Amino acid sequence: MANEAKERNLEEDIEAFLCSEEGGWLKATDRQSFLYIEDGSYQAWDDHGYADNPGRGVDIKTLASYVQATQPKTWALFEKRCGAADPERMFLKCFTEAVSGKGIVDVLKHGFKHRGLTFKVVSFRPESSLNAKDAALYRKNCLRCIRQFHYSAAKTQNTVDIVLDINGIPVVAIELKDQFTGQSITDARRQWREDRDPREEIFRFNSRVVAFFAVDLTECWIATKLAGEDTRFLPFNQGSNGAGEPGDAGNPPNEHGYMTSHLWEKVLQADSLLDILNRYVHLEVREETVLEDGQKRTCAKRAVVFPRYHQLDAVRRICADVRESGPGKSYLVQHSAGSGKSNSIAWCAYQLSTMFDARNRPVFDSVVVVTDRTVLDRQLQETIGGKDHIAGQVVVIDDRCSSQDLKNALNDGARLIVSTLQKYSVICSDVASLGKTFCVIIDEAHSSQTGSHAENLRRALADPADALAEFADYDEQWEDASEAERDGMLESMLAHGRHANLTFLAFTATPKDKTLELFGIQQPDGSFKPFHVYSMMQAIREGFILDPLANYVTYKEALEIAKKVPDNPDCPTSPTLKLLRKYTELHPYALAQKSRIIVETYREVTRKKIGGRGKMMVVTNSRLAAVRYYHEIKRYMDSQGYDDMEVLVAFSGVISDPSDGPGGPEYTEGGMNVGHDGRRVRESQTKAEFHTWGSILVVAEKYQTGFDEPLLHTLIVDKRLRREKAVQTICRIDRTCPGKNDTLVIDFANDREDILKAFQPFYTETDLCEPVDTDRIYPLLEEIRGYGVYTDEDVTAAVEIEFGKNRENVQGRMAGVLIPGIRRYNALDDEERYQFRRKVRNFRKWYAYVTQLVRMFDREMQREYVYLGYLSHLLSAEKVELGIVDQMVRLDYYKLERTWEGSIELADKKGEIEQGKRNVNSMLDKRTDPLEELIARINREYAGNLTEDDKVVITSILRHSEADQRVRDSLAYDDEAIFTQSIWPKVFGDAAMDAYMRDTEAYASLFEDKAKYNAVMKAVGELLLTQHRKGIDL
Repeated sequence: MANEAKERNLEEDIEAFLCSEEGGWLKATDRQSFLYIEDGSYQAWDDHGYADNPGRGVDIKTLASYVQATQPKTWALFEKRCGAADPERMFLKCFTEAVSGKGIVDVLKHGFKHRGLTFKVVSFRPESSLNAKDAALYRKNCLRCIRQFHYSAAKTQNTVDIVLDINGIPVVAIELKDQFTGQSITDARRQWREDRDPREEIFRFNSRVVAFFAVDLTECWIATKLAGEDTRFLPFNQGSNGAGEPGDAGNPPNEHGYMTSHLWEKVLQADSLLDILNRYVHLEVREETVLEDGQKRTCAKRAVVFPRYHQLDAVRRICADVRESGPGKSYLVQHSAGSGKSNSIAWCAYQLSTMFDARNRPVFDSVVVVTDRTVLDRQLQETIGGKDHIAGQVVVIDDRCSSQDLKNALNDGARLIVSTLQKYSVICSDVASLGKTFCVIIDEAHSSQTGSHAENLRRALADPADALAEFADYDEQWEDASEAERDGMLESMLAHGRHANLTFLAFTATPKDKTLELFGIQQPDGSFKPFHVYSMMQAIREGFILDPLANYVTYKEALEIAKKVPDNPDCPTSPTLKLLRKYTELHPYALAQKSRIIVETYREVTRKKIGGRGKMMVVTNSRLAAVRYYHEIKRYMDSQGYDDMEVLVAFSGVISDPSDGPGGPEYTEGGMNVGHDGRRVRESQTKAEFHTWGSILVVAEKYQTGFDEPLLHTLIVDKRLRREKAVQTICRIDRTCPGKNDTLVIDFANDREDILKAFQPFYTETDLCEPVDTDRIYPLLEEIRGYGVYTDEDVTAAVEIEFGKNRENVQGRMAGVLIPGIRRYNALDDEERYQFRRKVRNFRKWYAYVTQLVRMFDREMQREYVYLGYLSHLLSAEKVELGIVDQMVRLDYYKLERTWEGSIELADKKGEIEQGKRNVNSMLDKRTDPLEELIARINREYAGNLTEDDKVVITSILRHSEADQRVRDSLAYDDEAIFTQSIWPKVFGDAAMDAYMRDTEAYASLFEDKAKYNAVMKAVGELLLTQHRKGIDL
């Protein structure tokens, strides 16, 4: 009895709040109906309620009373049509049929129709207080809190602890457990799974109850669908430090009450729950392709979406602050992967687009959602486009629309616009922004928010009125300017700085220093922090994403390269060093070793995960690397007879491989990929093919961000990664799905410390230590001027063309005025040209960033910004071809060894980042270095514990084979297929055996490891073919 009383205390305390004036609910039992009274209140009617229709999950008398009170004419017509039939029983039948067809979510939000009559079953609060009629209807809702709710006609003694119903329709059900009774949240979830039959009308999916809560003294969990043992509960907690703050899973201590009181005080409070049902809850329908018995089938997956607590808190906090402060502020939302960002953006967009101020005027003329991806993010587009909205309210400017469509949407005052960032550059001068207010919601704010496209977005939307008033103080700078220059440059400069008519809402999991200063909240100490945080740590601990660092393996390459030309030529240092590194990374032997690890890891680990559906991604450092990896992986599979795997590649554009020689093929993603049916896979189909049929996907600068593939289990990294790039790339594998319990990363290019350093700032909350020093741009421009590449006359000529009224042959005339500057640039030595290019690039990036923070109205600097923007496109840089380096050096030693394996543990602390240090004066080592010195640098960089036993067998076998007459004759007279399949295996076997006889210990592994033997044979044979194609004598 004591234990029962303790649980009842929790139940009573929840009821006490909900049924208070603040809570907004009426206390009731499941055997009471409530009838509307003319004075605006309801009166209880005992011995009716849900008992009138056991198991039907509707109190029809209460529902009918609400409809009569709010829609009397419609009800009168309905009664008339019923004739002698009982109107309440007929209405129950109509309601039940409507819910069976449309679902309870749709019926609650929109009502239903019956023979030309429209019935509303709930009234929601109007957006504007001017709508007195809807406000009166809202107050007529009958909101009841029912304890120990009997739900079944068959199991008449079974009850749910608390049910909340609206106008006789149950919408929320709660099971409570109390640790003092020896039970916890686990027992509450078990009760929903095992003791509540999902076939009951009240529990059937999208039929009555929208949200099922399991609650104890410390935790809340939610499900929106009961499915027996398959019922999926999600945590509905604040986080250990409270909502919006960085922290762990769970809830903070509450000195005034329960740790879980946020549920009934902030979520289930009457006005709050009605707001959630109206603006947040929706039915999500997604098509999913599955394989059944080798056949592809598309099925629709339906889910009722109820906002997670951090989403609800973030959206409400943002909207409350905007309503109080009005337009002109910026908000940075640092929400981790797994946070449900697309829904959060959609909810913010809808609520801000329909928000009214205290004087009942729209706060914003338009809300625009932008992404920097060239093709609008499909998930984001579908999420926003799929929300309930008035026809024509949402305008999606996707890849089928033009920039003119975007301009029309903005000028016509469309309430909500979704577009790519790039389209604003075309229409930045054509938008009528004077007197208008805009809210800009930025998806993935970590990138492209300081470039020209972001600058043009501000030009398009900024109201120049305040800036014009400020410009009056600088007017004397423009006394000698032409009308064209003044008008043209002023248009750009008026968009600089912050604007009172623009509100920015930026979402990202990995904010950079610039992102924090542009959109973060400045603290009293000068630092910047996000407005709202849902940390990676909390997302992992709550199970919304997997820990991508839990299983991490690193490898290190140890190698030596040697010069194979007799002389020692001087080579441009910086480009040659890069190409030597590229040579080692792309060497056939190195790729063969890594490809063997990749394929065997897939076969032994990856494909056995997620119920046999696990997939692997290989991240390479260049398009050429992706092409070569693809071919090498396929070669290894062929050598082992592995025909049960599908390998795909993903990269943009066209690439040639220098090893193919002059006239070699050009590679594209669509041209290389062959699908499961033997047909070419178009670039637009790569994702779908990989999801359904693919095994390994090799990528280069593609799918490292925004790629949501839950079946991705293993990530192979062969690319150096830093800071947010490391986080974005490695987190591709953290998505959850049924059966996915772990992940694996194999890293050939980064060590444990590199990854730890990259992830730590983004694990909880990221803060910026100090603001930018905007005056740092002046010394940089002085250094650029010091090179003497351009004159004032050059700048003036370019500005007159850029802003002049004559728009004919603009590019041709601009190229002409740049010629003097290009000649002076070409007269500089290599080091000076390098430094000039670097400083010009830094200046343009730095200026674009600074002018988003402040308005400088510096005419001279803006003029040079325009000139240098054109000049930078025509500045040539010395270039050394990879093929040249390939002919000058050879790989003598190579060893790939595992250096670390385990979980990379991150600390529970805030991450602080500093403003990026722009070291514009860094020098190249020397203009040129002897080739031997460059080789020595690479060898020092890759030095490992090499012994003679590790010496690459390629060197010995290659030299032996080059002297073999059979090789010479076959390469000269046979085609490559005959050489590869018939001649070379015999020659290689002889050479390998000869090497083994001379040094048994060093070459033993070649014959003990079949995979290694085949890999070396392939690599040496490829080298011989490459030399022959290039005309190199053997």
